[in-house]
Amino acid sequence: MLDIGCGDGLFFDQLAAFGNSVQGIEPAADLVSEDPARRSRIHIGPFDESYRPDRSFQLVVMLDVLEHLDDPVGALRHALSLLEPSGVFLATVPAFESLWTTHDDINEHRVRYTKRAFRRLAGAAGLQLDRLEYFFHWTYPVKRAQHLLESLTRPSPTPIHVPWAPLNSGLRMLSRLERSVTARWNLPFGSSLLAVGHRAPVADAADPSGGA
Repeated sequence: MLDIGCGDGLFFDQLAAFGNSVQGIEPAADLVSEDPARRSRIHIGPFDESYRPDRSFQLVVMLDVLEHLDDPVGALRHALSLLEPSGVFLATVPAFESLWTTHDDINEHRVRYTKRAFRRLAGAAGLQLDRLEYFFHWTYPVKRAQHLLESLTRPSPTPIHVPWAPLNSGLRMLSRLERSVTARWNLPFGSSLLAVGHRAPVADAADPSGGA
């Protein structure tokens, strides 16, 4: 498995539950710790055509990465090229421009996606979607209210700190409860978007009909 934009490999243990080998790539060296057990599995450098690992992957993930990129189509296309023929691609991105806050400014986001916008991205890059759904439904009204408030107050972006540990645990439990209740509903809103798919078949260039 390959985790693109993995940071310090914080999701490696969770991903390992789905297979034995997890690797990552992270452009920002200062995000990667000196822990040799983890650092040895992380390639530090840009994710572009210069990154050519000596193997392909059954699962490639981009967790909150595409919204940072100037060329998300090129990055997604390159990620798909690293998949095995039966491999799976998974991505999460922030959803809805109407939820834009100073948090997006601080994190240097370029865009927040709707399903329609992500389908356009997927089509341009050659990703065939198997699943596309919003999640973090409960945070949607919270972030919508924050967006409206900031449109009036025009605050300066300030870093957001991790909440007090018990509060953070409570919010995590709330998110898990939401997921267990709403998983089958595919609600039309949420503050994040989940996409799962695979590499689309390449049209036969020798087809005289042009694939019509």
